[in-house]
Amino acid sequence: MKRKHVLIYVILLLLGTNLWASTITVCSTCSIKTIKEAIAQAADFDTILIKKGTYKEFNIRIDKPLTLIGEDHPIIDGEEQGEIIQIAANNVTIDGLHIKNVGTSYTSDYAAIRVIRSEDFLIQNVKLEKLFFGIYLERSKNGKVLNNTIVGDAKDEYNSGNGIQLWHSQHIMVANNSVQQVRDGIYLEFSDFITIENNYSANNLRYGLHFMFSNDDIYEGNTFESNGAGVAVMFSKRINMHGNTFKNNWGTASFGLLLKEINDAEISGNTFEENTVGISIEGSNRIVYKNNDFIRNGWAIKVRGACYTNTITRNNFLYNSFDLAYNSNLNDNVFEENYWSDYTGYDLDRNGIGDIPYRPVKLFSYIVNRTPETIILLRSLFMDIIDFSEKVSPVFTPDNLVDAKPLMKRIK
Repeated sequence: MKRKHVLIYVILLLLGTNLWASTITVCSTCSIKTIKEAIAQAADFDTILIKKGTYKEFNIRIDKPLTLIGEDHPIIDGEEQGEIIQIAANNVTIDGLHIKNVGTSYTSDYAAIRVIRSEDFLIQNVKLEKLFFGIYLERSKNGKVLNNTIVGDAKDEYNSGNGIQLWHSQHIMVANNSVQQVRDGIYLEFSDFITIENNYSANNLRYGLHFMFSNDDIYEGNTFESNGAGVAVMFSKRINMHGNTFKNNWGTASFGLLLKEINDAEISGNTFEENTVGISIEGSNRIVYKNNDFIRNGWAIKVRGACYTNTITRNNFLYNSFDLAYNSNLNDNVFEENYWSDYTGYDLDRNGIGDIPYRPVKLFSYIVNRTPETIILLRSLFMDIIDFSEKVSPVFTPDNLVDAKPLMKRIK
């Protein structure tokens, strides 16, 4: 029997102390009236139930494994005095709170919720407004940020923060969040193995998504709409970008997607619609672009230089002012089996592939890149004539920059 009792005791230890967890209720008429007091009295793995109401608190530090659950989204009002909640322990859950009035600082990145060196955390169903930074993850891993609504009131970049920020973090899921009116909707730096899925990031001052020095990340099913400059992915490797929508990102320096120093990536199944530039590319190599739709953009793709061994295949280029801008006389990128709405060739053998190769770079695009004011001549007969002459006898674009197998029908 003694051995049996010892075995049971060991199993219970392995399962964790949450078997004895209790619930602490916080409300204006309860014995415990503040969240800070509840955290101080709680044991590891306890649940703190926060009743509906307004709690004027800030610098709430969670330093033990706890679950904080809000009933009917109680409001935590920081009264613009600083950071509001700081998680500094593993196994912390925050669910169903409404947090507002984060302090603004020019020396500290105050956040509505900051996670520091934490693992196995969950932040979900939280509403954030009137914030500096929203959710800030710092040196944390194996966590989830799900189903949150973040609405800022950013007016200028210098005194606003990002909606969801990850710094030196790994293996994080960021999914089903709505982020609007902040500086960058979602920002990653030195963060690897991150999944960004089904988020809506719109009307932000700068980027809907911005990440640098972050490898092996996936973002898919997101919508980035009406942001200052679109989405920027920089200095990263092995990024997979699937099924996203980049829409209505307009401006003289705007784009749907900017790629700078990106290598060994895949961009597939995305929609680039009505952006100044669909994709702006610089110094990016060994990328596969396939099954994307480029619809009514100023430029579908603008290649700025130092881009090698990329493959652009089975994409739809539909009614863009320019399908491709290219500023180099060398090309070893492959364009093959794309559908081009401007293609006017024929298919005599009816195999679905045009019999005449398609040259996607117009001479006028080359001219506009160097003298933007000439854009006013876009629909003129003169421009049609010089574009035709460049197709017949290329001078300013690489002779081998052609789609040798243009498709006759749009790819579904």
